[in-house]
This record gives sequence, C-alpha cells and structure tokens, in this order.
Amino acid sequence: MSAVSAAFDVRGRGFARRAPLSLAWDWIDGRILPSAARRLALADCVGLRLAEAVAADGDWPPADRAAADGYAVAAADTLGAGSYNPVPLMAAVPVSAGEPMPPGSDAVLPFEAVYAAGPLPEAVDAVAPGCGVERRGAWMRVGDPLLPAGRRLRPADLGLLAAAGHRTLTVLPAPRVRILLAGGPRDGAPEQLGVMLAALVVRDGGRVESIEALPADRAALALAYARPGADLILSAGRTGCGPDDVAPPALADAGSLDLHGIAMRPGGSAGLGLAAGDGAGGVPVLLLPGEPMAALAAYELLAGRAVRLGAGLPAGLPHATADAVTARKLVSEIGCLDLHRVRLDGDGRIEPVGSPGWPGLAAAARADGFVLVPAGSEGVPDGAAVTMYRFG
Repeated sequence: MSAVSAAFDVRGRGFARRAPLSLAWDWIDGRILPSAARRLALADCVGLRLAEAVAADGDWPPADRAAADGYAVAAADTLGAGSYNPVPLMAAVPVSAGEPMPPGSDAVLPFEAVYAAGPLPEAVDAVAPGCGVERRGAWMRVGDPLLPAGRRLRPADLGLLAAAGHRTLTVLPAPRVRILLAGGPRDGAPEQLGVMLAALVVRDGGRVESIEALPADRAALALAYARPGADLILSAGRTGCGPDDVAPPALADAGSLDLHGIAMRPGGSAGLGLAAGDGAGGVPVLLLPGEPMAALAAYELLAGRAVRLGAGLPAGLPHATADAVTARKLVSEIGCLDLHRVRLDGDGRIEPVGSPGWPGLAAAARADGFVLVPAGSEGVPDGAAVTMYRFG
C-alpha cells in the first residue's frame, strides 16, 4: 500500500492544478471492462445487455389462431349472408382472441355478425378466408433473428423472447457497485447522496452492492475500499482540501490514488484510483465530492461512464439531447469544463438556473437539463446555438 504523494495531498494546501476531464475519461476507459457473460433466467435479464444475438426457437404464433373474439367458421359457409338473407352455420365455434383455430375453420366472424337466437347460429354478414385470423409464423419463423448482440433488454423484449421459446439468455451481468458515504453532511442536513447515487447506478445498468455510511476516518475508509465483493466503488464525501478530507489518502492506503482534482465545475475535487481487491488489476474507485450538486455532476461526467462501461453499455452520456439557443450568456472559466443547469422556455431558448459553482440540488430540480461549456471557452454568448442534455 502506498502513502498519498505530496503532489496529491491537497489538505490545507489546495489544488495546484487539476487534470483535464479527457485524462480522467482515458483512465476510466482503460480500466473498466464488462464482466464475463453469464446465462441467466429470462426474468433476471431486464436492463442487461445481450452478449450474443438471439433468434427465434420456433414459429410465433405456433399455429393459426383467432385474432378477435367471434365465431370460427369456414368462410365459404357465409357466402351470400346478409341482414335480409341470414345463412345458417352448421359448424360455427365460439372463440376468443388468441385461441387456436378449430379444424375446418379459416375465418373469424364477429359476434355482431351472427344471429344466435335460433337453434343454429346464422351469419348476417359474409367473411373472407383469413379474416380475423393470425396465421402460424405471422410474427416470426424459427431461426428468424430477433434481437442483436448488445441490445439493452426492455420488458417488452423479454415478453417477445418468452414467446419465441427462450427461458434463459446470455447477458453481460450488471456491475456490482459499492456506494460509500464518507463523513456525512458537514452542515448536519439529512443525508441525500445515497438514494441519488443508487438511482443513478441503476439507471446506468449497475447493481448496488451496498450503501454504507462511514465516519471521516482514513483507516475505516481504506478497509471499505479494499474489501472484496464489488466491481466498482463510488465514494462520496471528504474529497476536498480540509483537514478531515481523508478519502483521497485512504484510497492511496488501499491501493493507489491516480488522479485527484478534475478541471470541471461543479465536482472539481473528484478523484480516481484503484483499491487492491479481488480483481487482478484492483477495483476502480471513483471519489465524488460530498456537496450534492457537485456529486451529481461528478457522477454524470465520470462515475456514470464507469458504470455504463461495466454494464457493457456505451460510455457516452445517456441523456436525450435537444438543440437550443441561449437567452442569456453562460459564463464560464477558461481551463475548466462547466456544467450549467438550464431551463428551456417555449421558444426553444434556454437560460441558466444556477451557476456551475452554486451548491444544492434545488436548481437541478428546476432545470430541464444541462449544457456543457468546454474548458477552452470563456462562456457562451446570448443567442448562441447549444446542445442541451435533457434530465429525465
């Protein structure tokens, strides 16, 4: 285990420099790999990514079946039927949608087209062959490709695969993510980070292994980082320059602190490193600030990327985007990527609802999304075209 180097120990000194976000992304991309594919029961696969393409194991429907409620009939038996010329039906069988068609029938006559008060039902309308019938294999034939490798499985996908005869699938399992809350809120406010980070992890395809509140204690944190059982660790809190900001040195004790201080606002005290765990190269640890908005930004731009890669999903931001025009200037700081929370008006124009340095989640709750201002920019003038990443 290594002691934290002087270059990284910012307690009481501040950050002499911060690493560009691209360097942090390179670190994540070079160390996060999906877990080995596993065969799981269909019900356990929602939200996971297919490791291989899936084809139909059989025809669907497996036989001709009724597509609507009515009477299964031979269409030829209804020729000439009408309201003034009812035609008795010698072989009409009531069926519900989804039931197999009885032998000898090739159409479904709606109930309203049948007069059933006499000894025999009578057709009062004619029907063509195949009307009201789903033919065998109408939706898929055995061997037809269904879903490609890499598909993130939706609930409807699982229904389709069950219909196609699949009971298990080969998928990339969700990465196990340990969430550690270091030291708790400084101002005594209710804890906010655990529930927020857990929801974000699930959104990005991860599985929360545990959520643990720990004191601002270097040894206790180092033990929690090094404990086996997680594929990725998110540690929130105690990452700054104060005397009790012990998360970075604790990570150095547990393995290595590779980056501390990222050129982004908010979230600039984030860090990355490896804990000696049950993985061959160590378990990646993402250090997130304890201030909630800074933690949210650091998750979106750093930790979320790691969770998605671990789930076999694309690394990029998962948000839908919208083209917009600024209604007011977005002020930025050269050398630092800024995440501006913005609100969208009815004319497709956006305005900030809080500066990147403004703390708290209230502004994020009022925002429709965020805009990223690159590190090399002094800001975005009013009337400029931008890309907004939408919340939700």
